[in-house]
Amino acid sequence: FARAYLNYGTVISHHSDTGKSWINLPSGSKKVLDSKARAVVVIIAGGGRTEKPLLKAGSAYHKYKVKRNCWPKVRGEAMNPVEHPHGGGNHQHIGHPSTVRRDTC
Repeated sequence: FARAYLNYGTVISHHSDTGKSWINLPSGSKKVLDSKARAVVVIIAGGGRTEKPLLKAGSAYHKYKVKRNCWPKVRGEAMNPVEHPHGGGNHQHIGHPSTVRRDTC
């Protein structure tokens, strides 16, 4: 009943005279099951893998090479003027105020 990642069901109560148990499911609904029913208690394999730092640029390169083209992130100031509005110039500076309202001309 709760087989997806990070889902769990909670046993609310047991009724030994009727042999039934109340289970609270992730959807918020409650389900009545036989108390003799079996449950599988598991820990997902590879949990906490993303908490380790990447440490090297090569690790980040290989991580994102198989996913999508979002690494490395290049700043707009470091680009040419044809690539980004902040690019170009003799020094790496935006060249105009960066803190302006969106609807200003």
